Amino acid sequence: MDRPSFVIRPEEAESAAEKLGVSVLQLLPLLVDPAKPLARPPISKFHVVAVGLGSSGRIFVGVNVEFPGLPLHHSIHAEQFLVTNLTLNSERHLRYVSVSAAPCGHCRQFLQEIRDAPEIRILITDPNAFRDAADEENEGDGDGNGFVRLESILPHRFGPDNLLEKDIPLLLEPHDNRLTLSDPDIPNGGHTDSDTYPNLKLTALSAANRSYSPYSRCPSGVALVDCEGKVYRGWYMESAAYNPSMGPVQAALVDFVANGGGGGFERIVGAVLVEKEDAVVRQEHTARMLLQVISPRCDLKVCHCY
Repeated sequence: MDRPSFVIRPEEAESAAEKLGVSVLQLLPLLVDPAKPLARPPISKFHVVAVGLGSSGRIFVGVNVEFPGLPLHHSIHAEQFLVTNLTLNSERHLRYVSVSAAPCGHCRQFLQEIRDAPEIRILITDPNAFRDAADEENEGDGDGNGFVRLESILPHRFGPDNLLEKDIPLLLEPHDNRLTLSDPDIPNGGHTDSDTYPNLKLTALSAANRSYSPYSRCPSGVALVDCEGKVYRGWYMESAAYNPSMGPVQAALVDFVANGGGGGFERIVGAVLVEKEDAVVRQEHTARMLLQVISPRCDLKVCHCY
């Protein structure tokens, strides 16, 4: 099977499944191995893939991404990449996921931010984990295709229900933070004559307005531009357990990996971060450190909002 794209349209998924004589659901695990070359794990050399089916019928691919020279906790896990890919494409719900290896506790926790997370169905293609999945299926948790409920691998969960009111929109659900730039003309930290930055500021502001930060109430968004002028965006996404939260730069890098044509991070030459000036959770210092390491010539500007 050819290497899949990061987003597969419903008609493409149905056509591929028909050619292989399987259902769209059965197609998910078949896409895992072909997608492994898309991963970027220069430290571990361990390629991880997560392939998910959304409520729209689209299939999404997530891979792990690592950054040499940075602490390991800055890495992007495949499941985090997958969820970020869903948000970037305005997918409302994740129904099924097929993963190449058993999700770590970090990722099981991050998935809890999706509405009805315990009912998400998951299949682990790693043969060492197959026996566990088969046992769960025999116990009545499986669906006949090898998928089991996420709840079966995180039975005593801590999540949004423990901290948020029931009417608060969760991670994949539409919301608008209604942020406005404090100074729409001059970014903090300097001024540039380039016409690129006004566009980046607006893109970063739009990203910050989609930021999911119900626990700290400190939304933020990032816009990146590469050497060819192509713009990528991402926003901060929190976890009820705090540590599995996804930074806005990492989220924007998901957009870059998925849509940047396979280029290296050194192709990123400019960035704008939008966040609240008085935020108790600030992204500026981490964003500068991360971008300085992966793309030293990247010029980061910070704009504040309210």
